[in-house]
Amino acid sequence: MQFKDLQLNKPILKAILEKKYELATPIQEQTIPLVLAKKDVIASAQTGTGKTAAFALPILQLLFDRQDAGKKAKKIRALIISPTRELAIQIEENFKSYAKFTNLRSTVLFGGTSIEPQKDILKKGVDILIATPGRLLDLHKQDYINLDYIETFVLDEADLMLDMGFIDDVKKIERLCPKEKQVLLFSATMPNKIVELAKSILKNPVTVDVTPKYSAAESINQLLFYVPKQKKMELCLHLLRNTIKGDILIFRRTKFGVGKLEKMLKKNGYKADSIHGDKTQSSREEALNKFKNKQVNILIATDVASRGIDINNLDAVINFDIPNIPETYIHRIGRTGRAGKTGNSYSFCAADEKTYIGTIENLISTIIPVETEHPYPLDPKAKPEVYIKKGSNVKKGRKSAASKKNKKRWY
Repeated sequence: MQFKDLQLNKPILKAILEKKYELATPIQEQTIPLVLAKKDVIASAQTGTGKTAAFALPILQLLFDRQDAGKKAKKIRALIISPTRELAIQIEENFKSYAKFTNLRSTVLFGGTSIEPQKDILKKGVDILIATPGRLLDLHKQDYINLDYIETFVLDEADLMLDMGFIDDVKKIERLCPKEKQVLLFSATMPNKIVELAKSILKNPVTVDVTPKYSAAESINQLLFYVPKQKKMELCLHLLRNTIKGDILIFRRTKFGVGKLEKMLKKNGYKADSIHGDKTQSSREEALNKFKNKQVNILIATDVASRGIDINNLDAVINFDIPNIPETYIHRIGRTGRAGKTGNSYSFCAADEKTYIGTIENLISTIIPVETEHPYPLDPKAKPEVYIKKGSNVKKGRKSAASKKNKKRWY
């Protein structure tokens, strides 16, 4: 379906044409008419499906059609909550481009940067506010934000909100808005807690599901390496020297692991940078820009920090740690092999991660090819390694209540 068939007005269609949009994606085709009809919507859609336009375009049209030209002071009428700063910035950039030929104003709020410039923008008034939960509540507490006029409330990447522990903040923000409002909830996956949240804040919602049937793209060559946990660093170096070239995104489970790998790669002469939750907003943006500008060709990230960032044309993805949630594997490797290009994914599996591979293969209905020709093979009889917290008096491997209490895997 073409955008001109979706009952969008001329100013918005003009902005769409300028961006060379012609055909609507499935999530846009199904969601835009529902939002224009003022329906509450639950949409299951992954990053990269065009979901931002699916809610931004109709929201802009609704606001444009109902704006009061006689009022100078703008009030916040649409609120979009985003779990990460990078995603919030990306959403706001899209709103600005789509609203180019209207007089609607938007802004973005997030932590990790000075709060004063954000206060100044809010004083001037905006129609659309995109924000991360913490900074929004902080500014609301200081009386710089009035949510009494919200007409549309959007919760984006709801499952990531859950992962990051923001659900209580989201509920608090929703209660600060008027009872009578339109609510749109977007989520890549629908765990039980998200379903419960949706039931509590949406009224007679329409469900839109455009999630893929969990199959990895045919354009991605997947390889699985069974390797002892303590040899993953060596295997990574071996592959970078002999096999993996180009722009590479490496996923690790923890911030500690990200830092450790970055240090090792730099020590060995590789141009690498990283993004994780402990880095400041400016540091994360700098790392991402260096990667996009080819100043570094390796970016190491945790799943939470990387969700929502816009990276195109990746040559390879490395799963240094196997994700314990099978859908995460699909999200990770889906960063490569886009737009008709071939991509490659390399997954390093230690003994204690074998069960994760089983759940991933069940989900994608595919057996991931195993590469056995490498210098650090895993003994087929190897049992999961057990690591003990530093400073503990419990000896490695002891099966006791104390060892279970103090057990910790170091990544």
